[in-house]
Order: sequence, then C-alpha cells, then structure tokens
Amino acid sequence: MEKITWRSLFKTGVVLLTVFTLAACNAFPSFLEALPFVKSSEPSPNLQEATPVAQKNIPTPTAVAPGASGVLAAYEGTLEQVYQKVNPSVVSIRVVSQVSAVPQSFPDFPFFFDPFGNLPDTPQIQEGQGSGFVWDKEGHIVTNNHVVEGADKIEVTFSDGYVVPAELIGTDPYTDLAVIKVDVSADRLVPVTLADSSQVQVGQLAIAIGNPFGLSNTMTVGIVSATGRTLPAGETRYSIPEVIQTDAPINPGNSGGVLVDAQGNVMGVTAAIESTTRSNAGIGFVIPSIIVRKVVPSLIANGKYEHAWLGITGTSLTPAVAKAMKLDEEQRGALIIEVAKDSPADKAGLRGSTEEVKLDGSTAMVGGDVIVAINGEPTQTIEDVIAYLATKTNVGDQVNITILRDGKEKTVSVTLEARPSSKQTASATSGQVYLGISGVVLDEALVEGLNLPKDTTGILIQRVQADSPADKAGLRGGTRPVSINGRMVLAGGDVILAIDDQAITSLKDLQDVLAQHSPGDVVNVTILRNGRERTVEVTLEARP
Repeated sequence: MEKITWRSLFKTGVVLLTVFTLAACNAFPSFLEALPFVKSSEPSPNLQEATPVAQKNIPTPTAVAPGASGVLAAYEGTLEQVYQKVNPSVVSIRVVSQVSAVPQSFPDFPFFFDPFGNLPDTPQIQEGQGSGFVWDKEGHIVTNNHVVEGADKIEVTFSDGYVVPAELIGTDPYTDLAVIKVDVSADRLVPVTLADSSQVQVGQLAIAIGNPFGLSNTMTVGIVSATGRTLPAGETRYSIPEVIQTDAPINPGNSGGVLVDAQGNVMGVTAAIESTTRSNAGIGFVIPSIIVRKVVPSLIANGKYEHAWLGITGTSLTPAVAKAMKLDEEQRGALIIEVAKDSPADKAGLRGSTEEVKLDGSTAMVGGDVIVAINGEPTQTIEDVIAYLATKTNVGDQVNITILRDGKEKTVSVTLEARPSSKQTASATSGQVYLGISGVVLDEALVEGLNLPKDTTGILIQRVQADSPADKAGLRGGTRPVSINGRMVLAGGDVILAIDDQAITSLKDLQDVLAQHSPGDVVNVTILRNGRERTVEVTLEARP
C-alpha cells in the first residue's frame, strides 16, 4: 500500500508487555486457559548461573507478582507457535510495472515542464512490494488487487527465500482482492486456515504477518480495535463492508498479508491504514475473511466476481434527518438518496430523496424511502444494507426489502442483478449529460477534519470514472481514506465549488446545473485543489 491506504502498507511493531500486579493475579488462570499454546516457565538445564557482581546504591527492582512469569511465558509461547504455523503460508510479492513518466518536482504545477500541459510519455519502470498468502495446494496465492494492479511482472518469495514468478489469475477491485498463481511443488505450499470473521470480537488478540517496507517474514501484534467498519473500495464508487480495525502495526508492504487470531487462523487480509505519515499510527483496516471466502473461489474459477447490485446510494438516518421527514427521532434505517436508472431498485419502484433541507448549516436530501429491514433482518444504517448485500446475497436472488414511505411501512420485492462495470455507471449524472464523478457534500465536520478553509462549501470528489468528462479534464478523486466523526471519506480530491459561476453546495445544485446542458457543451468548473482555486474546462458528454 502506498500513501495511507491502498498501496503497500505496514511496519514492525513492538509488543508491549504488561507487568502484572498482585491484585490482578486472580485473573490469570482463566487467561492461561484461553491461550492455545503455553510455554514452560521452567528454567533450561543448559543455562549457567551468572556470577554475582558487587554493586552499590542500586535500587531494589520491583518484584513481579507470583504467576506473572507464567502468563508472560504463555503469551510468548502463543506468539511463537502462531508464527511457526502461519509464516510458511505468507509470501512477499514484488511487482514490476511500466508507467508513463510523471514529473516529481513542483507537484502544485502539473504543467511546469510544458506550458501546453503535455506530460512526457517516455515509459519508466516502477517496482512495488506487497504481501500475500497461500490459498491451496494448486499454487493459488491471495493478495490485494492494488498490489498487483497493472503489473507487467510478478515475483513471489516464500518464507525460506525461494523465489518464483507468478501469473495473475483474477482480480476484484470492489473488494481489493486478487489471486495470483505459482508453479511449484505441492510440498512447498502451506495453505492458510480461515477464521470466521463474523465471530471476531473487539479486544481479542490480532497478529499481522507480512512484508512491511520489504522486511519479509515480519510479525506484529495488537488487538482487534473495532469491527463492522466500511472502507472505500479502491478506485470505485463502492465500499467494502464488515472491515476489521486493528492496532497491530501495519505499514507499507503489509498489503495482502494476513491478520490472524491466537490459533493462527486468518481473520482477514491487511489492506489499508489511516495515517498522516504513511506509516503505522495504530489504525489499520483488514478485509474480513467472510468476504475473502466468498470472493476468492470465483476469482480462481472465473477470473472475476459478480457482486449483487441493488442500485441505490444512501445514508444512515440520523435524528435530525428523521425529524425533518416527520419521523420518530429514534427511528433508524438507511435513507435512499438516489436510485440508479433501470437498476433493480428502480424496477421495483424504490424512491430516492427529492427534497432539500438545511441541517446544522449543511444541505441534506430527504424524502426518500427508508430501508429498515432486508428479508426480515433489521438494517439500522446504510452500512448494514451494504454488508447484507455483500455477505448474504448473490446475483439473481430475490430479496424482500422493508421500507418506510411517507411514514408507513411496506415491503417491496427486488430481484438483484450483477453490478455493472464502472464504464456502465456514472454517479453524478442528470438528464442527457454526465460529469462522471462521485462525491460527498461538505459540511462543517468535513471542512474542519480535512483542514479546508473555513466556510468552504461544495462537493468533495471521491471517485472519478475512467474515460469520463471529469477524467479527461483532469479532475481528481480522493486518494486516502480518513475517518471524520466516525465517517469514512476519501481525502485529497478536488472540491467542486462552482460551475459557470453557479455555486455548487449540494448534489441537487450539481444536478440542476447539468440539466441545463447538452452533450458537447463546455463548462467551467471551479475547484479547490491543494488549497488553491482554479478553473478547469470540462466538455460534457451523453451519459452512458
């Protein structure tokens, strides 16, 4: 993970060992019983007794509580056994790619070398490093999509130093997973064992093994910090649900490695971190095994994975939004903001939000259907909807969606379809033309959290669709996931402030402006980039 998210991640950490006090000794027996491997605390017969050395005025060391050494030995023994079990399954991955040369100097002046904005196209060789793990005895290895994306050459190094080339078998950018394959004898392949990530609990031991900063066979330790996080999926407009958060040190190079439990079973694939320094800050994100178990077999068999698609964008219902919709302020659910044309949701008659209101100084869209359950399972947030579709449905499934519409509950039957490719979809579209971006409306929390100028209003671009008008004009999407007040957004993208001098403060503003134009029209988009305002000409196209 690179930067702070999808490019090479992770670094060696220091295991913090607690000196237990006598008062805590009563808790030791149950802790010891929970550990699968216990290292004997008996002294080795080969150790020689040290010769005492006379010293003066040295304070007496604080006594370690009885039983503490046994707990420490058990803890160390667990880590040693986990490493011995899992390390042979983890590999280092080196990729070589041919890329166009991009000037590295003067990043705020992309046209510095050519007043006409033509960047040199002389190809350069770029190397990257990541991690992976053995999936089966046939030579399949799982890693992150962003580790091998665009690679011209892939090289795998096993834990014993054996190096072998690999070929790409399948990728899925929507879950940031990929499968490569090596041709080696079966006795060199040690497949991992998957844990059930749906049973992972906050506070349990979390052990990461990977290739941080190219330091192969590195193990770091922490705990599961949180579960049920949602992470933006690479360069797509979708999200990965049920992500595990850990404080086990993860750094660039750990991407594609494993996070295992105390039994050495894989809870998930290390994928991203949140940091301002591009190295461990105690917040790492892991693609859960429940997603890995579902996606990887399809990548091996078909080279791709088809995701069940509903065709909505939405947000979690808050007390303020519920009140604005004349609902009980304690009502929870997923408010539909937009319904994609000809999507399963559209065909089933689900409705998006059409009314614009001001809440705490920010603009919000309200009035759409509120999803409160799928197949009888409650959905209290938009993350619940994403997680249910990703983990419990398949293409072609018929689901019963319970909604609130105008304050009344009703159930709608929807037949899920395959998620269309990015070339078939565009987020910010209206009428005949489209821009080709997905974004979030800035509010006070985002402005403050992203260190934007005070009172900035507009739309923060999250993704730019490939080959769209926005892409061709050079508009930039976000590059690093950050959590602001518990909300995951991609930071670093352009902020759309205005189009043809019409201020853009909401999604409706953007839709209204686009609705005034036809394919071929050129609009001047005012953006905020790296703290500076600039205007970019965009030629609009017919929506795909």
